[in-house]
Amino acid sequence: MLGCRKSRLALAQAKLVEDSLRLFYPRLEFELKTLITTGDKILDKALNKIGDQGLFTKEIEEALLGGKIDLAIHSLKDLPVELPKGLEIGAVPKREDPRDVLVSLNGFSLESLPKGANIGTSSLRRSAQLLNIRPDLNILSLRGNLDTRIKKLELGSYDAIVLAYAGIKRLGLDLKITPLAIEKVLPQAGQGALGIEIRSGDLATGDLVRVIDDYDSHLCVDAERAVLLGLGGGCSTPIGVYARVDNQQIILKAGVFSLDGKVAIRDEAAGRKEDAQRLAQGLAERMLKKGTQEIIENLKEKG
Repeated sequence: MLGCRKSRLALAQAKLVEDSLRLFYPRLEFELKTLITTGDKILDKALNKIGDQGLFTKEIEEALLGGKIDLAIHSLKDLPVELPKGLEIGAVPKREDPRDVLVSLNGFSLESLPKGANIGTSSLRRSAQLLNIRPDLNILSLRGNLDTRIKKLELGSYDAIVLAYAGIKRLGLDLKITPLAIEKVLPQAGQGALGIEIRSGDLATGDLVRVIDDYDSHLCVDAERAVLLGLGGGCSTPIGVYARVDNQQIILKAGVFSLDGKVAIRDEAAGRKEDAQRLAQGLAERMLKKGTQEIIENLKEKG
């Protein structure tokens, strides 16, 4: 039994995982159970105002721990860096494009947006980085599933909205988009990747999902989550982090931003893949010494 959120994107992602597993286990029967999470229910408040832990995963993880499902399929960026006791990430399939994209009816780029343009996003990370580049932009809250967000754009509520490229690709949507370079807008830790969560000690399910695990993708998202953990941030804090593998090297980039975009602390690290966790921890420690802790603590006080 597979479990996921009850949204079109979550269902599409679950189908990708199911199809991948069927290639290895053609005789195995799969069932899918959908669940509504806290983040799906509360749409009239900003994410950072309703909590920072498990907004889109808690109910699914409870079903997993309770034995109602055998594995959970998440957008990995939604998973808290510290999982509930008794759960672990069993597999990370090959990662999709991790970038954010600017979506508009006019095909705007970040540079060509009109002065004072209304930009929709539910992410403090995105809004802080956009304001760092374009302080004139008017950032407006945008909640709801992918279809709802796009509908609000089409109705003229925003000049542009910012979404994850991976979701657009997985749904095959035909939109006017401009990808945002990672050098300009760092993604959320794990963005573009799926996390297959299982019960710790469930060896049978662990063996089952391991066949679709992509080593480099798993290595990179683990390193990104280690940076986020080391910085003391959560899914809703204005922290961007991205890791990529180049031959036998892993390259890590991270940034912490003030909400108004005026302060940006960036750093990076590179080294052998085998040292990914050590590099991630060292990167977080250096950034804390540069003043990132003050930014994060100020955010927690305001929240």
